[in-house]
Amino acid sequence: MRQVVLDTETTGLSPELGHRILEIGCVEIVDRKLTRRHYHQYINPQREIDDGALEVHGITQEFLKDKPVFKDIFNPFLEYVKGAELIIHNAPFDVAFINREMALMSPQLGKITDYCSIVDSLELARNKHPGQKNNLDALCKRYMVDNSQRDLHGALLDSEILADVYLLMTGGQVTLGLGEVESSSGEEGTGIRRVSNARGKLKVIKAAEAEVARHETFLSKQQESSGVENLWQD
Repeated sequence: MRQVVLDTETTGLSPELGHRILEIGCVEIVDRKLTRRHYHQYINPQREIDDGALEVHGITQEFLKDKPVFKDIFNPFLEYVKGAELIIHNAPFDVAFINREMALMSPQLGKITDYCSIVDSLELARNKHPGQKNNLDALCKRYMVDNSQRDLHGALLDSEILADVYLLMTGGQVTLGLGEVESSSGEEGTGIRRVSNARGKLKVIKAAEAEVARHETFLSKQQESSGVENLWQD
């Protein structure tokens, strides 16, 4: 099973108002393993960037002026994501922007859902944690995913973080990487530290019988005082 975790940064909040994509970042997962084969591209949006959007991602028009326009990166992008299950946090937002870019190129291209299936990780999180904050920062805290480098939003960084969160949220991460980063766009990686495959096995230290007994006594007293069945006790 091939999944692609995707994120975009944009010039503003609404494609209907003419806002455009200025960055796409993708991370590949195959059979619940991060392959480290990334897709990352900055894009010249050919329009001004809203002040509010600039505060979020910090990507300036000056930086983007020599970057390719969307139509010039579309084929490599589509080749990367085609046939995959796209995992996107707040998917309607990113999908609407991608569909708008495709429509500007040619209505005959259809929509991104003609090429990929979509999973909204925000919807998954809301179903799993109803009534709680489920933005990416909140999920990082909940699942103990390091997001200390996320001073500003970035499409590749956010997709890498979301990949970790998604794997933990849906049953635990199988691996943190299979090798060195390979980027299909030639862009540099984000420098996120991953656990090396060359690392030795961690030593497992089991609790002593006396420690187990004290723990069981504590749980029994806790259940007796609360009057509620203790879920941590067999």
